[in-house]
Amino acid sequence: MSTTDRWTRRRFLGASAAVPLGCWATKSSAAEREPSRVKIDRIEVFPVRYPTVGYFKFFQGQDGSYGRPAVIVKLSADDGTIGWGQAVPSHTWSYETLETDTIAIRDYLGPTLIGRDPLDISGAHAAMDKALAPSFTTGMPIARAGLDFALHDLAGKLAGKSLAEMWGLSRGGPILLSWTVNPQSLDEVDKLIDDGWQRGYRNFNIKVAPDPAFDAELARRVRRRVPEGFLWADANGGYAPDSALEAAVKLADAGCDVLEAPLRPNRIRGYQALKKQGALPIFMDEGVVTPVELEEFIRLGMLDGMAMKPSRCGGLASNKRQIELVGEYGLAWLGSGLSDPDISLAAHLALYGAFGLKKPAALNGPQFLDGSVLSRPLVIRDGFAEVPRGPGLGVEVDEGKVAELVRRAQAAKKTRT
Repeated sequence: MSTTDRWTRRRFLGASAAVPLGCWATKSSAAEREPSRVKIDRIEVFPVRYPTVGYFKFFQGQDGSYGRPAVIVKLSADDGTIGWGQAVPSHTWSYETLETDTIAIRDYLGPTLIGRDPLDISGAHAAMDKALAPSFTTGMPIARAGLDFALHDLAGKLAGKSLAEMWGLSRGGPILLSWTVNPQSLDEVDKLIDDGWQRGYRNFNIKVAPDPAFDAELARRVRRRVPEGFLWADANGGYAPDSALEAAVKLADAGCDVLEAPLRPNRIRGYQALKKQGALPIFMDEGVVTPVELEEFIRLGMLDGMAMKPSRCGGLASNKRQIELVGEYGLAWLGSGLSDPDISLAAHLALYGAFGLKKPAALNGPQFLDGSVLSRPLVIRDGFAEVPRGPGLGVEVDEGKVAELVRRAQAAKKTRT
């Protein structure tokens, strides 16, 4: 696609929503329809920090630490089968932290699952609803996602099915990826693009806000270097309403294809104005956790589509329904993440593969993180990610590697104190 044939708003939305609606019809898991004789017997949590590569604005810890915090979840059934999950908090992105997610999973959400049928995922979510009261929406959704991933992994292993097979879909994939450009100054832009290009990436997403002029120049520089790539601007809710309207026009003129999360989600009139302005397709992200608020925001005319993130939405069950919902409304969706490490990344890949993601996914864990707790690392090659094969999430965790990450996190904490 040439620069003179870039996606128009209507053309982009039509192509992104092209998967047949029948594929999006709500389906309960085959595993959930047949009760299991085994029960959830034990839940363990392992707070860790993955080593990082390069600069990313969400990795700076409150105590001066730097790394990607994560809570690894081990869910054991009484027959010895194990499901693995992972919560990925970041205090600079949400109110959840490594410490609060550890406590929420260990002391509140996790205990409600002991003794439950591991195949009854909807029942598990109903139990967790009672364990922590909601605020505007589901309480501690990032922590809850860690348990949801572990539940799906355990259910899939017990049923001998991949997530796609549990949903009655094909595995799909590979997933085309997008490289994140997050410069601290414009002088860094060319090198950041080169880093992605050398690893086979041809599509890029840029971090923007609060300065429309800086952001427009950033977009122009990236577009000049990648005239045919998909260019996605993500503001993480960082614009004021007036600045967002200005930025949307400037970013469109500079060659961006979509604008994600220009405002905080409670700026309802601001989103309505942006959608009415029509300079770029407007995608929401932060603040949409369940299908309930997503449908409300759709009906309020606030968005053209959603940037999906199972790790933000309380897990796969909620995000799967959101993909179905945007399809029912004829809207578009993109695949994104929270700089997810290996276990959480596997869950994202399984969901996006099963639902046939069309556009490049902003899954930048492989870009910014170093290390893995998997027995066999995920396959990331030439700007594509393979969807894992096998039951559940399709990956196997090396418990020795988990123990080593825990040891390193504890040693680093002692050094800082």
